[in-house]
Amino acid sequence: MSHILTLNSGSSSLKFALYPLTGADSLDTLTPRYRGMFSGLNGGTPRLKLQDGEGRPMTMDMGELPARLELPDAMAHLLSWLDELPDLSLAAVGHRVVHGGRDYHQPVALTPEITAELGELESLAPLHQPFCLAPVAPLAERHPDLPQVACFDTAFHANQPEVARQFALPREMTQRGLIRYGFHGLSYDYINRVLPRHLGDARRERVIVAHLGNGASLCAIRNGTSVASTMGFTAIEGMPMGTRSGSLDPGLVLHLIQQEGMSAEALSEVLYKRSGLLGVSGISSDMRELLESDAPEAREAVELYTYRAVCEIGSLAAALGGLDQLVFTAGIGEHAAPVREAICRGCEWLGLELDSDANHRDADRISTADSRVGAWVIPTDEERMIACYTAQVVGLA
Repeated sequence: MSHILTLNSGSSSLKFALYPLTGADSLDTLTPRYRGMFSGLNGGTPRLKLQDGEGRPMTMDMGELPARLELPDAMAHLLSWLDELPDLSLAAVGHRVVHGGRDYHQPVALTPEITAELGELESLAPLHQPFCLAPVAPLAERHPDLPQVACFDTAFHANQPEVARQFALPREMTQRGLIRYGFHGLSYDYINRVLPRHLGDARRERVIVAHLGNGASLCAIRNGTSVASTMGFTAIEGMPMGTRSGSLDPGLVLHLIQQEGMSAEALSEVLYKRSGLLGVSGISSDMRELLESDAPEAREAVELYTYRAVCEIGSLAAALGGLDQLVFTAGIGEHAAPVREAICRGCEWLGLELDSDANHRDADRISTADSRVGAWVIPTDEERMIACYTAQVVGLA
């Protein structure tokens, strides 16, 4: 049976899923056969998690994982396993690619030339772009005729108003592409498409989606179109994240360079890997650990995280001219009830009334029945979105 393989690779993990072509004609009918993730890559403790299409844990032999596992090794394990499955063949592979730059606003079939162009955007997403593209070459070497498709996290935001994308920089810099791109677009695209299924007849002209995970951003969607987002030129802008600082005064960055002699490399290390929840707490970048901790530093990190989220929601509500619905998604958004509660309490001025019991049950709707602004918890599915786009690009849908 032919399948679409989706790959979502990062600096420490490789997520994958297999979708039979029998359901590739629409997003609603796409059903995974397998889902899995290698975690702890590139220096951590390697782990492999496998699930069937219903989310049930599976134990399948991919060989014993070594004490240290790099991304190419994880790909080799995955491809060997796929080759040994007797009833499976690959029709196409879809990749999550974080940055499409100014030129790529739609999913595209990869060629060596396009892959090289996307590689040149590495400086805009150093924690993501090189890892997103890393599986392309080994796949091409092993299966040279297999179509590969890039699906971009920036594409969903490509039609934002120019005023929402522009920095107040000299015009020639803007013309060179120094603009706000926005990220997590595959997640927002998916949530936007499934909203009617969850909201029914509820108003959804003005929606804010909060993609809260290790990376975190929020997006304002008006009538199905992105009009503003909290991330900009790179995936570091906006609210604090697991290890990323979020927005800073540019003068602070200049101070670190000019007055404290910090190099670009050292500054990148601080802003991308040593800040955010980890930096403020000094304990962990994992929201679950911070919520379980009694340390005041942990509480301070969570409070800063939720405070900044509320402030970003206020900004996006202004861009929308009001707010009808607030949607939480991704790891923290879907599972951290205390975080959702703090954010919703901070949005009472918008007319949001939280249903505490529903929130603690991780219910679909977590606002009261008569709340002027609805609040929702909707699981995202970037892999399904990638599979859908891949089928369309290679003519399988």
